[in-house]
Amino acid sequence: MSTERITRRQFLKTAALSTLATTSTGVAGLIYGYKIEPQQIQIEHLTLKLPRLNPAFDGYRLVQISDLHVDHTWMSEERLLECMRLVNEQKPDAVAITGDFVSIEVEPFEATLIKGLQALTPRDNTVAVLGNHDHWADAVVVRRAIYRSGIADVNNSFYTVQRGEAKLHFCGVDDIMENQQRLDLVLDTLPADGAAILLAHEPDFADVSSQTGRFDLQLSGHSHGGQVRLPLIGPIGQAELAQNYPAGLYKVNGMYQYTNRGLGMVTPQIRFYCPPEITVFTLRSGSI
Repeated sequence: MSTERITRRQFLKTAALSTLATTSTGVAGLIYGYKIEPQQIQIEHLTLKLPRLNPAFDGYRLVQISDLHVDHTWMSEERLLECMRLVNEQKPDAVAITGDFVSIEVEPFEATLIKGLQALTPRDNTVAVLGNHDHWADAVVVRRAIYRSGIADVNNSFYTVQRGEAKLHFCGVDDIMENQQRLDLVLDTLPADGAAILLAHEPDFADVSSQTGRFDLQLSGHSHGGQVRLPLIGPIGQAELAQNYPAGLYKVNGMYQYTNRGLGMVTPQIRFYCPPEITVFTLRSGSI
């Protein structure tokens, strides 16, 4: 009888300690996900050889940022300016922003957004497209902020950088989820010569753009990399139109596709095993 009581006590003690440990781990995980990892911006470096890149652009430094989600909770003016400072530290020739400047409203944050975007100092220019949240907030106001910041709006258009006679084209499509994309308009006017990089907010558009055979690289965001990822499992949820290419580098029908994890967040504003990202591409000429 005495042995049975001791066994029960040991079991209850073990169960209580296990519950406490699990609860403590869960609380610690939440604190880490809410307060720590979202501030741990990773600078990802990739070198890509583009077959059509003219030797005049060999070594070109392109920095991509995405999904700023400027709002009243996480992406404050102070944080936004710190992100821009980190971008400038990479000494980019160009900066590409792949949509979702804001979350659910834009007018209260228009001045903040303009201040942040004007802080960017690439050698050539900054190019940008809109994302679904920009349309949900107010696409007109977001476009106005882009214009006032001196950024090249490449929604359903393109911007060309030249080094002598050599050309590098930065193309873009407006948001796919909102059915605003007009890739046909881009292709109708895009010169046949020169490497072409496409900005498209939703990454799964790579299945469409790669079929054209005209683009060397597509840059996307939208997924936030899943925002919460579990070891050996991956993202616990995947955004619409980000099922095939949720994070990182892919090769799709001969075209590179890169999905940036973004800098901001949406509700719940937590990151776990999925830190925010600034991507630095060094482009190499395929003819060298």
